[in-house]
Amino acid sequence: MADHQRIHPVPEQRIHPVPEPEQEPPVQKPTVPLVPRGSFSSEKGDPEKQQEPVPLRRRTIPYYPPLKPPKRRCCSCKRCLCCTCCLLFLMIIIIGALAAAFYFVFQPKIPNYSVDSMRISQFSFNNDMTLLFATFNVGITARNPNKKIGIYYESGSHLSVWYTGVKLCEGSLPRFYQGHQNTTVLSLDLSGQTQNVTELMQALQVDRQRGSIPLNLRAKVPVKLKVGKLKLMKWNFLVKCRLDVDSLSANNAIRIRNSDCKFGFRL
Repeated sequence: MADHQRIHPVPEQRIHPVPEPEQEPPVQKPTVPLVPRGSFSSEKGDPEKQQEPVPLRRRTIPYYPPLKPPKRRCCSCKRCLCCTCCLLFLMIIIIGALAAAFYFVFQPKIPNYSVDSMRISQFSFNNDMTLLFATFNVGITARNPNKKIGIYYESGSHLSVWYTGVKLCEGSLPRFYQGHQNTTVLSLDLSGQTQNVTELMQALQVDRQRGSIPLNLRAKVPVKLKVGKLKLMKWNFLVKCRLDVDSLSANNAIRIRNSDCKFGFRL
């Protein structure tokens, strides 16, 4: 078998040298930044240190949404307001019920006052006619029509007689107690002096010729009401009377032609 094998010569192959690839010169990294500070980096820069561009910061006004009030506080305020209104309404009902009960039980009535008489003991001027001296005696009737209410007239009252806006004389009421359905007649002495009476004398002459001289009597009287056995707080009775008399001569009978009194009160 070995004899029959032939060895064929292999032709020599020439090996051609492969040219070596040209090596590119190494890229030198720049020592100075290619991009100035504060600006974006180039997309074609160093691939090893590529960074995304940093966005510019803009000053913007922050937006704050409106705050909604807490519901719990709102509910508590509504509840407090509702309770206050209910309490006031209840107090009004109670006060109204007490006032109605007081009215139906005691049936209060307004006192009546009237000026029944007037006498002038002095009404004269000084020598130079600059001062007026006046002394009046006034008879007043006070009526208490109440069946279950008494009236305590306290100290500190004040009465005065006026003519054309000028006060002629003044005085006060004595302290006394007026019982149920009682009528009290008071005789009060009022005196005073007035300055600068020139205009008063002129007006008095005109009224004397007409035969009617208007006078005003004003009274402020502190009182306390007695309801049953209970003595209430102090009130002020206010009385205003409009009088028409025929004369203001001293030591003469003075006739009251008209008398109209109005009553009021306050704390």
